[in-house]
Amino acid sequence: MTDITDPATRYEEIATDLAPQGVKRSTMFGMPCLKDVNGKAFAGLHEGQLVCRLGRDTPALEEALRLPGAHLFDPMGGRPMKDWVCIPDGSAGHWENFAEAALAADR
Repeated sequence: MTDITDPATRYEEIATDLAPQGVKRSTMFGMPCLKDVNGKAFAGLHEGQLVCRLGRDTPALEEALRLPGAHLFDPMGGRPMKDWVCIPDGSAGHWENFAEAALAADR
């Protein structure tokens, strides 16, 4: 792992690490995202934060929301997506675990 203070670099490392599982780079809501083998988005990079679809009311979502500054993803303002969480770059050391959990939640 390189400098975890650079969100784009950290995101790219995670994308590369997950590629052997069939994960592809794409875009969603104008942000870079990762899609599973079925083309379903499960993670992305938004304003320097990792965004993961962990599923509402799951232990993974609850754990992510306990991280400092983490919050539900609200790309339009006023309607948070209850399955998605934004994890700030200050917790980039946890990003890969949550990206893997989001990928696993898809299966």
